[in-house]
Amino acid sequence: MRTFNPLMLLVLLVTQSGATQAADLSGAWASDSTVCDKVFTRENGKLAFKPDADLYAGGVIIQGKQITGRFQKCAVKSSHDDGSILHVTASCRDGVAVSDVTFDLKISGENQIILSSKAPVPMEMPYVRCSL
Repeated sequence: MRTFNPLMLLVLLVTQSGATQAADLSGAWASDSTVCDKVFTRENGKLAFKPDADLYAGGVIIQGKQITGRFQKCAVKSSHDDGSILHVTASCRDGVAVSDVTFDLKISGENQIILSSKAPVPMEMPYVRCSL
């Protein structure tokens, strides 16, 4: 059984429909806005993780359909818009294994989202967009 991984949840951001479709969700997202400058940087005009990003907070970079964490990449397999919540099944790889996981996404405010998983343990995690 795979444990909850916030990066896998962010894969939801590439397959919006309905109300979530209008939102531009490309960019750097962190679990804590106060550490954005410690987690992310720009290299040659592209977003990147700083070498010691893992010491400060969880985060992901979304550029087009690519969702990148420090050690994982995800791709959406299917999605279903249920009004205010988007339900998604994603295939995520970490260099060793590939696993399918189901997640929910809710936009909770401007530049704020809540990602949740019901299994193996119910969990919610808020993310904020970093301005770089």
